Amino acid sequence: MARIKGGLNAKKRHNRTLKLAKGYRGARSKQYRIAKQSVMRALASSYAGRKQKKRQFRQLWIARINAAARMNGLSYSKMMHGLKVANIDINRKMLAELAVNDAEGFKALAEIAKKAIA
Repeated sequence: MARIKGGLNAKKRHNRTLKLAKGYRGARSKQYRIAKQSVMRALASSYAGRKQKKRQFRQLWIARINAAARMNGLSYSKMMHGLKVANIDINRKMLAELAVNDAEGFKALAEIAKKAIA
C-alpha cells in the first residue's frame, strides 16, 4: 500500500489558522507561524475578555445605582441593605435600569429601603 503524505492535512490546518487571522496586519495574516501565535494570543484574550465584560458591567450598574441612591439621600450600601431587609429581591442590572429610565420607580424603592433600615 502506498504511503500517504501529510501535505493536504497540513495545508488544511494552516488555512484554518490563516482564516482566523484574516484582517490582521502584515505578516500576522500572511505567514502561518506568525499567524498561529497571533491567533493563539487573540483566542486567549477573547476568553479573558468575556470574563472581564461581566465584571465591567456589574461595576457600571453599581456606579449608576450609587449615583441614583445618593440623589435620594442614601449610599449604595445602605440602599442594598435596606432592600435586603425589606425582602425586595431585585438584581443590580434591573436596579440600574430603573435608576436611568424610571426615576420615580427608583425613588419609591429608595423610600422602602429607608423605612426598612429605620
